[in-house]
Amino acid sequence: MSARNRHLPPGYSWPLTSTDLTESLGPLMTHVTEVRFLTGRDAGTIVLGVAWVPPRSSNDDRGTDPDSVGFRMDVPMIPTPARAPTRAVLRTRALPQLHTWMTQALTAGETWHLAPHDHLWRLTDGHLTHRDETP
Repeated sequence: MSARNRHLPPGYSWPLTSTDLTESLGPLMTHVTEVRFLTGRDAGTIVLGVAWVPPRSSNDDRGTDPDSVGFRMDVPMIPTPARAPTRAVLRTRALPQLHTWMTQALTAGETWHLAPHDHLWRLTDGHLTHRDETP
């Protein structure tokens, strides 16, 4: 379902679109297995999340579904009045950082690829931070 067809609570918007992600990440989008435009509870200061979903071993001899391995992105809803300034910061700073993180992740060793990883961008009082928050 496209983001346009989902309903958000009144007063909330998504700070990015799928077009923003595709334009910024280009060919890296082939490694993205899912983009989720979240409609649940307010994510607080989180404005963008990406997770590496590693291959999972299976005990039933079916192996790993290769379509499940890759990056999953979460775009949380934010208050509508904050959309324009948040979008500007995400497009100019967070998306280039995301591009770099994904590129480094794809060239990382096997040990890195076999574990799950979460990377979050937070925006607090106009200050953008990002870091790994791997479980």
